[in-house]
Amino acid sequence: MARTLTQLAGLNVTVLDGVGPARAKALGSMGVDSVLDLLTHYPRRYLDRTRQEPIGRLVPGDEAMVLATVRSCSSRTTRGRQRMVTASVSDGSGTLSITFFNQPWRERQLAAGTDVVLFGKVDDFRGRRQMTNPVVDLVGDQTGRIVPVYPQSEKAGVVTSEVARMMAEVLRRAGTFAEPVPASILGQWDLTDRTAAYRGIHAPESMGEVTTARNRLVFDELLRLQLRLVQRKRYLETVTPGLAHDVDGPLMQQLVDGLPFALTDAQQRVIAEITADMAAPGPMHRLLQGDVGSGKTLVALAALLVAVQGGHQGALMAPTEVLAEQHAMGIGALLEAFSVPDTSTDTLFSGEPSAQRPLRVSLLTNRTPAAQRRRILAGLADGTVELVVGTHALIGAEVSFADLGLVVIDEQHRFGVEQRAALRARSTGLAVPDVLVMTATPIPRTAAMTVYGDLDVSVLDTKPPGRTPIVTTWARTPDDVDAMWAAVRSEVTAGRQGYVVCPLIDESEKLDAAAAGDTHAELTAPDGPLADHRVGLLHGRLPAVERDATMEAFRAGELDVLVATTVIEVGVDVPNATAMVILDADRFGIAQLHQLRGRVGRGRHESLCWLVADPSTPDGEARIEALVASEDGFALAEVDLELRGEGTLMGERQKGRNDLKLASLRRDAVWVQRARSAAEEIVGDDPTLSGHPLLVEELDTVLPDDDDTDYLLKG
Repeated sequence: MARTLTQLAGLNVTVLDGVGPARAKALGSMGVDSVLDLLTHYPRRYLDRTRQEPIGRLVPGDEAMVLATVRSCSSRTTRGRQRMVTASVSDGSGTLSITFFNQPWRERQLAAGTDVVLFGKVDDFRGRRQMTNPVVDLVGDQTGRIVPVYPQSEKAGVVTSEVARMMAEVLRRAGTFAEPVPASILGQWDLTDRTAAYRGIHAPESMGEVTTARNRLVFDELLRLQLRLVQRKRYLETVTPGLAHDVDGPLMQQLVDGLPFALTDAQQRVIAEITADMAAPGPMHRLLQGDVGSGKTLVALAALLVAVQGGHQGALMAPTEVLAEQHAMGIGALLEAFSVPDTSTDTLFSGEPSAQRPLRVSLLTNRTPAAQRRRILAGLADGTVELVVGTHALIGAEVSFADLGLVVIDEQHRFGVEQRAALRARSTGLAVPDVLVMTATPIPRTAAMTVYGDLDVSVLDTKPPGRTPIVTTWARTPDDVDAMWAAVRSEVTAGRQGYVVCPLIDESEKLDAAAAGDTHAELTAPDGPLADHRVGLLHGRLPAVERDATMEAFRAGELDVLVATTVIEVGVDVPNATAMVILDADRFGIAQLHQLRGRVGRGRHESLCWLVADPSTPDGEARIEALVASEDGFALAEVDLELRGEGTLMGERQKGRNDLKLASLRRDAVWVQRARSAAEEIVGDDPTLSGHPLLVEELDTVLPDDDDTDYLLKG
């Protein structure tokens, strides 16, 4: 009988020969509890004995993998009181000396006669080949042309040779594996069957067989993930009641006609995608990606006006009060002359045209005064507030909308699934409001297809005309820093403004990072670089009144330089600001640095950004170099994915699992797209997958969806 993954998931590793409670506990510390866990504990590399490099041919400077036998091993304490273990290994063609520092347990591990795989860089020490602190795998007496090398745990005492022995038993006892993927899908992409794939990944006869097996198993991982995402998407489209909006009303066109500039082609394309969704009867569930300064807010406002012109309400939720206030100010200015029908006046039989009243835009945050808050809540409840901009205050239990038609979530990664769902639930109508989530932190297409695969994705990939380039410089020496402050003073003297961003508010003994308060004091001291200029201080711990006054003074040009924390990361828009200094820049991520840099370059003058950093890691250097080299947020997202890996991206949803044990969003981009195409074909119009019981069983086992319906509606 063909084995299913569900059956293997139900078998504890103790069913294997020689695996008792102690060994099972050791395997459990590595995340291997069931036979399925073991089967998907894939080799991290392979030793190809057909292309094995003998020790005798190794050249200093090579990075090599060799299979050898330990001849001798000893340890001693150096003058610096370090424990040094030295071993001599040989493969018959030559001898290699290996040295380990502060790893005393290596003396026990490398007993004479032990077969080992060593991976490291070859050096020359007194005429002898040597490796220092190489990676060591104990392969035992494994035979075969291709030897798999598994992730092992020195702490738990689980070595690759033991894993290989257990894997051989699993493959022997499992026999053949059930095939849940339709033959038409496998044939379309020339994929091998599952039995051949598991044997090819764990017991290959050639490296070509490894590649064939990996392609199939990578596809399986990605297909499971995409099936779940497409299921959610289909559920929203076919089951959830939505609103079919009137997209031909006057308000959106009035907005476009009144702009002092033309929309970019990208903005027009994205507005068309959004309005097509809003016109459909199912609820919209769309992600809008756009680089810093690409005009996302204007697109969102156009969508909100589509809701309003159909008699519905719109809500925009931002993560910070500063950003919410800026949105409300900008939207209020754009809609100052807009009006809507006054439904309080009955003109049905009078023959008179409908009376109009001003379109009402309100701001609701935790700082909104009590009396004003009561008026706004009443207006939301009776429908006389058409648009509301706010923070988490919008999801308070006392908030209810008469007819919420569209929810816009700005900087959506700052909100959890539950918070987004709570805002949708504020509507008292029967239909589910449309949802548009926005981010100015682009992620690569394959990652978006995976992390946000249950959303339709729109991309603003061009910036509106008038955006000026930003020259980014890495200030790494005292001379560079002196030149930086001179340039900032020059910008201020020319009538422009600047920011100085610090990672902390107050000095910390734990982190050697610039603190906003101390930095402000140093810059404005009599001998400080900005002593003769008007310098403000802005951070999250300031009283709200003081924070508002400081921000307003900076907007009005009454301050030359603003020393701030990342409270200015998003939404702050002062076109006269042309200088950005980011201190301890290596402590920020690529996306955050790009966001901070985007606070300048918003006016007609060329803008400048300095990254003051002395990175202690290669990744820190790579982040700074990437920012200096590019202003393209999408290109930077690719670099970020390369540096961080996809594990962090899978956490963006704040719910869900990383099923990718073998697949990589970076290496396997083509398989992400193929898996998406296959998932859409398999799901079709059947979100429950009733025609594919083996796939349903496997999904429930490998990628369970805890909250099913509730989560589908919240996502």
